Amino acid sequence: MNAPISLPPALRSDLESGLSALALDPALAAPLLDYLALLARWNRTYNLTAVRDPHEMVGKHLLDSLVMHRYVDGLAQRGGALADLGTGAGLPGIPLAIVKPGLRVTLVESNGKKARFMREALRQLGLKDARVAESRIEAFAEPGTYDAITARALATLPLILELGGHLLKPGGVLLAMKGQRPDEEIAALPDGWEVRAVEALQVPGLVGERHMVTVGRRGEG
Repeated sequence: MNAPISLPPALRSDLESGLSALALDPALAAPLLDYLALLARWNRTYNLTAVRDPHEMVGKHLLDSLVMHRYVDGLAQRGGALADLGTGAGLPGIPLAIVKPGLRVTLVESNGKKARFMREALRQLGLKDARVAESRIEAFAEPGTYDAITARALATLPLILELGGHLLKPGGVLLAMKGQRPDEEIAALPDGWEVRAVEALQVPGLVGERHMVTVGRRGEG
């Protein structure tokens, strides 16, 4: 795990192109690649992610996480708080923390190996506005604390709200990253919740549907 990883030189240009397509500063490629190298190194020992090829990680992990960056712009500008639920190896929370200084990110993950990796990543990357909460989502005892919660490929919308809806402060929203438009999940939202927006997203270099679904408490929008 401690042996260094050498990333292919072409990764930087691919990532810089993707960042430009997302209207992000290409200079952010450097810290993002530091995170990617650390992830690839730990992944040789621990099963942190099924994606093992660093080139695939650029699109499927980094850019697929960062495609939602504009949805947290306002939070970052005012020092708002985001909880990333079931974050795994820190996706999308760590890439968002890198590109959005001021955004306070809590990475909620119950798997001990993944939590240890994220703590080391935050230390090495100097991300002082991010922290790891090693906890099951439903047991995470910070109710009414967060401006937004997010989840990437975690569960259905109703289940995400069942597990983590208690974390949202009044006016807070769920920013759920989905593949195909989840109309059945939307129809099954629990009482008291409503969809605010469903927007199609385009991840640079990836084929397939992506959607951002914004959900809030009824009457707070």
